[in-house]
Amino acid sequence: MEFGGDWTAEKLERVRKYLGAYTTALKNQPFRLTYIDAFAGTGYCGKDETPDLRTIPELPDSETQAFLKGSARIALEVDPPFHRFIFIDRNARQCAELNRLRDEYPDLRNRISVVNADANAYLQELAARDWIRRKERAVLFLDPYAMQVDWGTVQAVAQTHAIDMWYLFPLAAVNRLLTKDAEIDPAWRHRLDRVFGTGDWEAAFYQRRETQTLFGEVESVEKIATFEGIKDFLLARLRGEFADVAPNPLVLKNSRHAPLFLLCFAVGNDKGAPVAIRIAQAILQK
Repeated sequence: MEFGGDWTAEKLERVRKYLGAYTTALKNQPFRLTYIDAFAGTGYCGKDETPDLRTIPELPDSETQAFLKGSARIALEVDPPFHRFIFIDRNARQCAELNRLRDEYPDLRNRISVVNADANAYLQELAARDWIRRKERAVLFLDPYAMQVDWGTVQAVAQTHAIDMWYLFPLAAVNRLLTKDAEIDPAWRHRLDRVFGTGDWEAAFYQRRETQTLFGEVESVEKIATFEGIKDFLLARLRGEFADVAPNPLVLKNSRHAPLFLLCFAVGNDKGAPVAIRIAQAILQK
């Protein structure tokens, strides 16, 4: 489904509804429930902090500021609450701001962990432990502002079989790197490989054509990727890792109705997948 207008509020509202349904459904189960927010407090702190953000003209500054706030606070207000909250950010100043949440939510202060680290590295380390044996379950909100998430992180999360993931996939940023003639800068190719975890995106997003001319046969490459095609490719990749994936991700658009992100949901545990997917599908449905 698609919508325009205040997409930041819509995104957070979808996640808020799922978090409430999640803790309610599992409140009488013998699990320790954790909420994990990667890129939790990232701010608009200058070019060194946001190397990709300014390459997305579809994202006006006012909407950027709204987008980068809110998810941590929403999670802390869920009732019944999570047993633990992990907020990850590589920027020390933003971590200091996140630490102040302990004062705003004194009843939860001992449950809040703020981690000053690279989200990919920390999540892969966190996912490596035995979640099933420890009877732990979690919801991860993976919300980069551009193409910071490595596929290795997505794989690590899926392999826990215990973490449900909301992934705000950078649809506009990916499309912008896909040039019309496939003459893509090597650094951009590397970034696309890391985001998708494969180089197969090139065969999916480009088509080779052979044209007969007076001077013989000429081969050309044409971009066939659309936002819908990028979505389908991503969902197929996610289905290869997780127990199940909601088939109806939400296309988030800015105030000018240009697609920005794709809000996707994937569930890690086979046993809990049917219920989780049913809830997520209803929440994603406009």
